Amino acid sequence: MERPLPPVDMIEDTSIRFEPAFGLIEWARASFIDEGADLLNEDHAHLRFASIGALWTNVPNGRHGRRVVGQCEMGLPPAGKWSRSRVEMQLQQWFGEVPHFLLTFDAQYATKCSDAEFCALVEHELYHAGQEQGPYGPKFRKDGSPAFAMRGHDVEEFVGVVRRYGADAANVRALVEAANKPPEVSRASIGHVCGTCQLRVA
Repeated sequence: MERPLPPVDMIEDTSIRFEPAFGLIEWARASFIDEGADLLNEDHAHLRFASIGALWTNVPNGRHGRRVVGQCEMGLPPAGKWSRSRVEMQLQQWFGEVPHFLLTFDAQYATKCSDAEFCALVEHELYHAGQEQGPYGPKFRKDGSPAFAMRGHDVEEFVGVVRRYGADAANVRALVEAANKPPEVSRASIGHVCGTCQLRVA
């Protein structure tokens, strides 16, 4: 299955556009989520039970001085009655349902980034699509399905602080340990899944 790309005409279009990316979710499931996926990541196993919607957009976004190229949010954000109903109506029109999670991706970035960067971006957003945690582990609903929730980043620290003071926090130490090991996903594997030129894979 080839790496999904946004509509070609979206990049140069000056009007505001958000379009469903149905192929992207199908690709993400086949690449990372489903049993037997080419780049299977068991960290996403709970998403086998989740409905996920995805959008391409040409609207630039930024936060705290950084460009935002991907976003994950709950299907229905907390909002007032009318705002929530308006969002629900739009999601129903796009996907035929209100998905548990909604992923949005910058079309311009997705068109230009390498296969490895694209895989990392999609997985980053999938990591935000989490399962609620209780004192005894993951939470489930009465019907046995996972209780979904947004998940924050594992590491919240500045590189400069770690450089100057060390990696004392447990989550920073875990990141350093992971960074010192070879990648679990090889360039060849990414190129195979994404279906584009392996020479572009970072």
